[in-house]
Amino acid sequence: MNHIQPITQGGLRVLTTNQLAESFGADSKIINRNFQRNFDRYAHGKHYFALSGEDLRTFKGTRQFDDSLKFASILYLWTEKGAWLHAKSLNTDLAWDAYEKLVDEYYMIKENVVPLSKDQALVTVLRTTADLVEDTQAIKEEQHEIRKLVTHLDNKVEEQITLTSGEQRRLQKGIAYKIYEICDDPEQRPSLFRELHREIKDRFGVASYKDVKQRELLTALRYIENWIPRKVS
Repeated sequence: MNHIQPITQGGLRVLTTNQLAESFGADSKIINRNFQRNFDRYAHGKHYFALSGEDLRTFKGTRQFDDSLKFASILYLWTEKGAWLHAKSLNTDLAWDAYEKLVDEYYMIKENVVPLSKDQALVTVLRTTADLVEDTQAIKEEQHEIRKLVTHLDNKVEEQITLTSGEQRRLQKGIAYKIYEICDDPEQRPSLFRELHREIKDRFGVASYKDVKQRELLTALRYIENWIPRKVS
């Protein structure tokens, strides 16, 4: 592939139809026909460039000794991806072998790569380092915000968790212990139980003592421990 005169268009290395046909061992008419048949699969700027008018005249001026361009009114230049589509259309061993060589020995070659001076390299490194520091700081800040959000959500979840069965029994025992502590009369105890249950529901805004939140269990137990009935008859 070293005999191919390099052509660059739109920052990409490209090949003329004749160059592509020669590389694939095919006639340029077949390349053009396959393109027309599969036109919808090709995207301008991605698979090919089409030169005409002043662009074409300028291009011809750079290749004055290429007779194949003399009478062309429009010129197609094929990118690596365009060459792949043509190799797929031809689907011959020669075309596929040639395509691999084109990729390795032509399309992937970078042109006009000018080594950086020592000072330019140092500036590039410093800029890259500064960008990395800035990106790292931004990531840290984002992680901090995420942790705050997760903590907030965890707290919200914890606020809604109600008593486990074991904690419910603990609350029941606290209620029973309080009622039996302040009242020896079995006939009065049911009304005291009802009164204390009602006040627990009112105090903690729940439909049942079972719905008391875990985070309020100790508060509920202290409330029961210090509870005084409104009236004992």
